[in-house]
Amino acid sequence: MRFAPEYVTHVLTENFEDAKRLFLGPLLAQNYAHLVMLAEEGIISAADAHRVRVALDAVSRLDLRSVVYDGGCEDLFFYIEQLIIADAGEDAAGRLHTARSRNDIAMTVYRMRQRECILGLFAATLDMRQALLDLIGRHRNTIFVVHTHTQRAQPTTVAHYLLAVVEQLERDAIRLKGAYERTNRSPLGACAITGTGFPIDRHLTAALLGFDGPTVNTYGSIATVDYLLESVSASMVLLTGVGRFVQDLLLWSTAEFDYVRIGDGFVQSSSIMPQKRNPVAVEHARAIGSKALGQAQAVVMAVHNTPFGDIVDTEDDLQPLVYSMFRDAMRTVTLIAAALRTAEFDGAKLEARAGGGWSTLTEVADRLVRDHGVPFKTAHGIAARLMAGRERDPQAPLSQLVADASLAVHGAALSYTEAELAEILSPRNFVQVRRTLGGPAPEETARAAAASRKEFDSDEAWLNGRTGALAEAEKRLKARCASL
Repeated sequence: MRFAPEYVTHVLTENFEDAKRLFLGPLLAQNYAHLVMLAEEGIISAADAHRVRVALDAVSRLDLRSVVYDGGCEDLFFYIEQLIIADAGEDAAGRLHTARSRNDIAMTVYRMRQRECILGLFAATLDMRQALLDLIGRHRNTIFVVHTHTQRAQPTTVAHYLLAVVEQLERDAIRLKGAYERTNRSPLGACAITGTGFPIDRHLTAALLGFDGPTVNTYGSIATVDYLLESVSASMVLLTGVGRFVQDLLLWSTAEFDYVRIGDGFVQSSSIMPQKRNPVAVEHARAIGSKALGQAQAVVMAVHNTPFGDIVDTEDDLQPLVYSMFRDAMRTVTLIAAALRTAEFDGAKLEARAGGGWSTLTEVADRLVRDHGVPFKTAHGIAARLMAGRERDPQAPLSQLVADASLAVHGAALSYTEAELAEILSPRNFVQVRRTLGGPAPEETARAAAASRKEFDSDEAWLNGRTGALAEAEKRLKARCASL
């Protein structure tokens, strides 16, 4: 068969190179697993299985990676098949393709590669969580002011803010684990789309390749892409959340905010302005994350409104984009985790600035409610009137302004001393009294951090278990093949 030169140049060569780079290992592994199953089920003879196994052992990955596509075959699968035929003979080698198709082979190797990508991204998020938890442990008492609607709002702690990021990553972990569970099912044995009449054991091949089990419906095994879209969607949610945090990090690194200082290893200077300290590594993380998010959206668009069946739209041209998306997502998260390990917060400076702009005024209203039983709406009006009075007369005593404001709004002058008001309005008091679930009080963030440490340990154990299971499956496959 001779292919058109345009087809060779723009499709087949590209796909051949992608397959060598991304799918060579999984492609060879499924050959071995299928061979073991055919032999154990008596579908091919022990002698033929041995000849094919010896031929498979002779296939050099190093040589394959250096092969230049010449149009002599359609793809890497057929190229490897030619090598096996040349070594084992056509009669024996031709039996390896019994009860399978390139359709189920492709869907199997895609899932094998994708599960590795999911585990890689999961590991990167664990690394980021570890870096955040270390910072949280050092900054439970570091007060700073946060913003709502881009305006100065209320004091909290660095730990409280970072715990919100950690909890988001914990939810990302749940989504990635779910995506892994539904990806880690083997389509091998679904054949073209309707299965086979041979008495194959799909559970055996699934186990040998490290899958939790086979997919079920043979049509869906080939046609569905929801397993792929689920992991892509989980990655999109993760990237969006991390990107918003990165935006804050970059803002906080400005001289105007000066909340955080990133280590010198992640900073560059200017070619013309020697005073500049540019956190470009974090900027790169933002750009790479946006690129990954765009790739994820492209994956979804590529399969949107395509037929529900065997189509190339979900195959050779799409899969490298999936891999690239995961790779860039991992680059982003890994960069941010590394930069966070160098992050420095000046607690004294941050706390000194935290009470500015009436950031603690909510606590005045809250105390009026707690101490005097006034409705919060009334207390809110008194606090607002207090602020307006102080701005009109910066020298007026706060105690007098509270009395005047409460008399005007509530009809009764409420009394506080200057010392009491100083305490009420202090950023540290503001944080200390907010002890409710999920609040910023140090004892509450300590509890939350301990819970997140426990969640981290559980997720790390899950990752180690999954990684170990794949390694054990690979060992079992090698052992079973050696016996052929």
